[in-house]
Amino acid sequence: MQYIDLYPKSDELLAKYSNKKLGESPYIHDNVIIRDSHIGAWTEIGHNSHIIESTFGDYSYVAGDVSIIYADVGKYCSIASHVRLNPGNHPMWRVTQHHMTYRRKMYNLGEDDADFFQWRRDHRVTVGHDVWIGHGAIIMPGITIGHGAVIGSGAVVTKDVEPYSISVGVAAKPVKKRFDDNIVAKLLEIQWWDWDRATLEARFEDLLDMNTFIEKYG
Repeated sequence: MQYIDLYPKSDELLAKYSNKKLGESPYIHDNVIIRDSHIGAWTEIGHNSHIIESTFGDYSYVAGDVSIIYADVGKYCSIASHVRLNPGNHPMWRVTQHHMTYRRKMYNLGEDDADFFQWRRDHRVTVGHDVWIGHGAIIMPGITIGHGAVIGSGAVVTKDVEPYSISVGVAAKPVKKRFDDNIVAKLLEIQWWDWDRATLEARFEDLLDMNTFIEKYG
């Protein structure tokens, strides 16, 4: 059987991505669109991703083919490929929900509907710090995801998610918490994600062991 590489890359390109190092400036892959957004330090934006009118916190990354619009993403977030934060809403209350009713210029039907776009902006998605969002998940408009939460692959999140909980399914439901309430409370109190770079480096090894971490900083 013959195998064909549908996405051939030059040796130079392979070396670039396999040996990449992050820093104060965001590491942005190919075919990325970023508009009217703030991207933090030590971040990586995977190929074919769109970030529109959003904020993206330090040390967070998206794996590629991700769409983020009207959203605030915290620090240290891990977002897998094909995730969508705040997908577009349509005006279901109108006679037709087609986007010609708000993208009017495209159809030579007058000026675009500014009030409709502002309605979408007013329903921002908020993602806390240290959140992991699995492959293909969709976070619906207006949703808040708490710090340390996990969203399972393929989930459609229609309700707010509590800190350090794990939610899966369509529509997503919480299945358990990552830690007991005592540890969750201490982690939320410590707020390690706000440490500066020097503190992070000095305490990095402690992040690898929960008992040590809580004993030292909780």
